[in-house]
Amino acid sequence: MHGAAGKLPKNNGIPWRGDSGLQDGNGTDFSKSGLAGGYYDAGDNTKFHFPMAFAMTMLSWSVIEYSQKYEAIGEYKHTRDLIKNGALITCYQPSTPVPEKSTKSIARLADLKMAPGSQMIITAGKDLKTWTIRGLPGDLGKRKPYSRGKPFVEPFYNSTGYYDEYIWGATWLYYATGNINYMRWATEPGFSKHSKALYRISDLSVLSWDNKLPAAMLLLTRYRIFLNPGYPYEEMLHMYHNKTELNMCSYLRQFNVFNWTKGGMIRLNSGRPQPLQYVANTAFLASLFVDYLNATRVPGFQCGSKFISLDVLRSFATSQVPFFKIDDKRRYSCTGGWKWRDSPRPNPNNITGAMVGGPDRFDRFRDVRTNGNFTEPTLAGNAGLVAALSSLTGSGGIGIDKNTMFSAVPPLYPPTPPPPPAWKP
Repeated sequence: MHGAAGKLPKNNGIPWRGDSGLQDGNGTDFSKSGLAGGYYDAGDNTKFHFPMAFAMTMLSWSVIEYSQKYEAIGEYKHTRDLIKNGALITCYQPSTPVPEKSTKSIARLADLKMAPGSQMIITAGKDLKTWTIRGLPGDLGKRKPYSRGKPFVEPFYNSTGYYDEYIWGATWLYYATGNINYMRWATEPGFSKHSKALYRISDLSVLSWDNKLPAAMLLLTRYRIFLNPGYPYEEMLHMYHNKTELNMCSYLRQFNVFNWTKGGMIRLNSGRPQPLQYVANTAFLASLFVDYLNATRVPGFQCGSKFISLDVLRSFATSQVPFFKIDDKRRYSCTGGWKWRDSPRPNPNNITGAMVGGPDRFDRFRDVRTNGNFTEPTLAGNAGLVAALSSLTGSGGIGIDKNTMFSAVPPLYPPTPPPPPAWKP
């Protein structure tokens, strides 16, 4: 990835990108293991652990589901290495303030400080299965969203809540460990209530770094479709399955839930800038849901009284791909970066393949470096892009790896006992 920090390998793929932030964490309580590594969020020199964790989870999820596709295009090992680098940044609470702005190559890490009661951990899934965020149980009423009270975070990543992260994190931890207690948390009705997971609120059907609900419910739908655990989880899983289908219905133009541009791009961000990250995430969810149903030979799903075939939903996902094809033309630099950004001169360095913010509601795109709403690529947005493209490519065959996700999950039912010995008089 273009924003990698720390010591970079020789084959990092971007010749003009060098080592940076090698002293991150020195002089702090975390200096023994260091805070070097991870990823800068965009073209600036900032590491935000919350969207970074989301990005690593999206990459990991796509690798688990579509490992054969990554292997077919020769990117399996490379992508796992990217995930490992992103997992090097853990939550850190400094005992001394960290400067808000970095003047050299030391990234700003003050945003990693946890608000009282909001203990959050970037959790390593078993065998690098996933990296995600979970909140530790207890004292729920005392917790605060990630960004609250942090003026250097709120303008960029203003978290609106954390109950979606409880469901999201608990689901991943169950898959990674097989500990049934995590599934109890994932299907806890209180979390569904507080997160408004089952409400018909269109914004809550849109996956982003701030709203994990549609992805969490799809993951739990996967559990119901393939393993069907039954009581005591069936009631919540059934509701999450139904809501997942409603989410998929909402993405289809015929149901008029979201606005669309004249060029055919679904507008999922309610007028907010940088629309492509939401489009990419949604294309991934739609394509993945199609593959889940295909794996069980289910030909479609109901949207009210109307039956929707899987081809219709897949066509929606593929129809959004052309909007991703805007080359990034931003300059990335720790020294003199603002000078290059504000210069009218041509770009000295380009990133090929990065997805930028995207067009406006009239399909217009302003190729101006100083307007990040159009031209800024972000870590979380590009992780969604990779996930979407991996699901839609035909390389490596069609469909998902159904079983690897469940490799740590123990049998749900006791084994069939052996037959009794033959009766002898």
